[in-house]
Amino acid sequence: MKIGYRTLKTAIGTPVAIFIAQLLQLENYISAGILVVLCIKVTRKRSVIASWHRFAACLLGMLFCLLIFESIGYHPLAVGVLLLLFIPTTVKLKITEGIVTSSVIILHLYGSESISLSLIINEVILISVGIGTALLLNLYMPSLEDDLRSMQERVESNFTKILKEVAHFLESGDESWTGKEINETADDLEKARSLAYRDVENHLLRSHHTYYHYFKMRSKQFEILERMLPLISRISAVNEQAKKIAIFFDDLAEGVHPGNTAYLYLDRLKEMRKDFRQTELPKSREEFEIRASLFTLLNEIEQYLIIKKNTKHVEG
Repeated sequence: MKIGYRTLKTAIGTPVAIFIAQLLQLENYISAGILVVLCIKVTRKRSVIASWHRFAACLLGMLFCLLIFESIGYHPLAVGVLLLLFIPTTVKLKITEGIVTSSVIILHLYGSESISLSLIINEVILISVGIGTALLLNLYMPSLEDDLRSMQERVESNFTKILKEVAHFLESGDESWTGKEINETADDLEKARSLAYRDVENHLLRSHHTYYHYFKMRSKQFEILERMLPLISRISAVNEQAKKIAIFFDDLAEGVHPGNTAYLYLDRLKEMRKDFRQTELPKSREEFEIRASLFTLLNEIEQYLIIKKNTKHVEG
């Protein structure tokens, strides 16, 4: 059985908050633990935003309690009226995440049947203890560096394999490749983007997020690789141009890494395209179609390289 960090934080924070609330001799001290359970989040940014929303919603809830319970009375109908007014207000103020948390406080005040200054102070301290404990625990987040680096290596390995298989097909016409790396890469990139986004939300003061930009760049390149496969499948015969492109793809496969050397391959691509234009025209329809597919393939791989060239600071 694996225990996650969020579970561990909840298990630590709940009794700590209850203990502090008891130590301060607060009424409804158990609710401090409930607030911790509700406020533990998966990233620092979400934690800070959620804490603010919950605290603001609780204060707003107390204001509504004071206005409605003291004017209508302490009975179930008053609770219904309060919620009819309170929930749309939180939606308008964009603090809906605090509805559940504030409901705990609202029910405290409803159960008291009399709102006094001491009770308001008690609830404010209770909110501060519960939300504050969760916020402090959420400031620690485990590093995602190793997971992100591992995913980067896996994606690059699959990119290398895909490019080498394309080179092999262009050189030999061999169609034995199963293409399993395509599905693996699609899954890995989806997981990596999600993990990289979590990493962004865990670094509130960092202005540049290396892995986030890196996987965004690789996702765009992968879309081009997927577009290239139908083109390659239409190449029905091996010719000199196909063999030259195969050598280019093979070299490109060896250069899949975080560093930005795309400009070197773009220069080679420019020379290759110039060389192809100087060759004699195709003599048959089949040769023409193959040549057209090869030129389109060069255009696609040019876009692949331009994406890398235009992405700055992708080193992981």
